[in-house]
Amino acid sequence: MGRVTVRRPVLRLSAEGEHRRPDVLAAEEPLEIRVDGRALAVTMRTPGNDVELAHGFLLTEGVIGEPGDVRTARYCDSVDEDGRNTYNVLDVALAGHVPPPDPGVERNFYTTSSCGVCGKAALDAVRLRTRYSPAGDQVEIRPEVLVGLPGALRDHQRVFSATGGLHAAGLFTAGGEVLVVREDVGRHNAVDKTLGWALLAGRVPLTGTVLMVSGRASFELVQKAAMAGVPALAAVSAPSSLAVDLAVEQGITLVGFLRGQSMNVYAGTNRVCRSPIQSSTAGHGP
Repeated sequence: MGRVTVRRPVLRLSAEGEHRRPDVLAAEEPLEIRVDGRALAVTMRTPGNDVELAHGFLLTEGVIGEPGDVRTARYCDSVDEDGRNTYNVLDVALAGHVPPPDPGVERNFYTTSSCGVCGKAALDAVRLRTRYSPAGDQVEIRPEVLVGLPGALRDHQRVFSATGGLHAAGLFTAGGEVLVVREDVGRHNAVDKTLGWALLAGRVPLTGTVLMVSGRASFELVQKAAMAGVPALAAVSAPSSLAVDLAVEQGITLVGFLRGQSMNVYAGTNRVCRSPIQSSTAGHGP
């Protein structure tokens, strides 16, 4: 397994002068996801939780919908120049009843760590029809719970604390309890790892949950939430216009600019209880 962090020399310049020292950086390596031996996607990710990442990716692309759809997930014998396994190729074997991925899912290019949608021919290609529509989810979320989520997410970003260079995604109950937090150099990878954990844990569809992300809310992140049946997506930064449009279309509550004691609710306002915001700290989980 690749390292989550690496050390690199850096020249530090400040008002006190300059000095050289090692710096801790978030590792970034390619992961090739294969399905039944056939290359499907390559993404730049932070090593770790790769099986979750692959399950989450296949879930949000509509290839699988439950843990039993996958027979095995194993690393292939990809080696570096010294003959050591890189753990950068993961082959997923689908169960016999699962059809192979639609050709439209194939990404014969390198997906950057900051954009998982790049290279799609058209928006229609990612408007996948979810089998777990969140539109009918009747969960209600208090504003004081929402304002506690960014802090709870940050408290679980262990690698970010060391490097300052990772995004995070976390699943929370409507009461603010942490279910899982995953980190990655890419926003979409962090979400795939989080949703992959949920799939493997038998929690999909994710009824009554909130998906919290550390950056902005893009179209693809809303799509991923919809594919896993997540009724609410919250972000510390802005959503895009297409993210809002898709949230409305899929019946997802979309919260942006969740900072301090304020937030903007762009879609699904019916799920957010209108009550005065009081200081609250979201619960802490494993």
